[in-house]
Amino acid sequence: MQIPQGKKIYFSSDNHLGAPTSELSLPREKKFVRWLDEIKEDAAAIFLLGDLFDFWFEYKTVVPKGFVRALGKLAEISDSGIPIYFFVGNHDLWMKDYFETELGISTFRDVKEFTFNNKVFLIGHGDGKGPGDKGYKRMKKVFTNPVFKWLFRWFHPEMGMRLAQYLSVKNKLISGDDDKKFLGEANEWLALYAKRKLEKKHYDYFVFGHRHLNMKIEVGENATYYNLGDWITQYTYGVFDGSDFELKTFEE
Repeated sequence: MQIPQGKKIYFSSDNHLGAPTSELSLPREKKFVRWLDEIKEDAAAIFLLGDLFDFWFEYKTVVPKGFVRALGKLAEISDSGIPIYFFVGNHDLWMKDYFETELGISTFRDVKEFTFNNKVFLIGHGDGKGPGDKGYKRMKKVFTNPVFKWLFRWFHPEMGMRLAQYLSVKNKLISGDDDKKFLGEANEWLALYAKRKLEKKHYDYFVFGHRHLNMKIEVGENATYYNLGDWITQYTYGVFDGSDFELKTFEE
């Protein structure tokens, strides 16, 4: 993809809408919508790298209540012709096809390679990648198992949503939330994952979420790992203008 002159590609991650409650996350949702309104003026594409919701599950005819401002704005932008790409995170890993069928948003469940202006990107949420995080990796296999999802679907939505939202907040093993402390460049799991990927192929940029820490780490010659931070306290995002990638903070 060649980025048109004057256009940019935007990246954000980890909004966790609905946490700790729908009421308390509403101001963050409104702020996210204001950001979308601002960037749509020069966006060539928008990447959402997971955990947009603190919990999400799609029954055959039911989706979670709320988030209408964010979903409506995403639908408006998608309908305008700006492509939006969504990467499923560990908090919304039970997403099915709602974004694709209702909003026209391409949805991915693992990392994916993109090339913009001859710069090669590897993009994803980041959960379960790299060394460590073994407890979550085991739990993810259970929660993505079709049989487990089929069994959960038989819960009444009211009961199932309450249980899942409780576990999403209280059980750190299920949620996959790491201790949100910088581990040092030599120990950051996603940076180590990026270095391993570079052994087989060159990437100019690795862009991930999940860690809730905005960071930039040089992982090889002309290869950089970026983590986008979050939209809970930091309101950070990434932007690629066709030649350079930069982390920014949305300030009003």
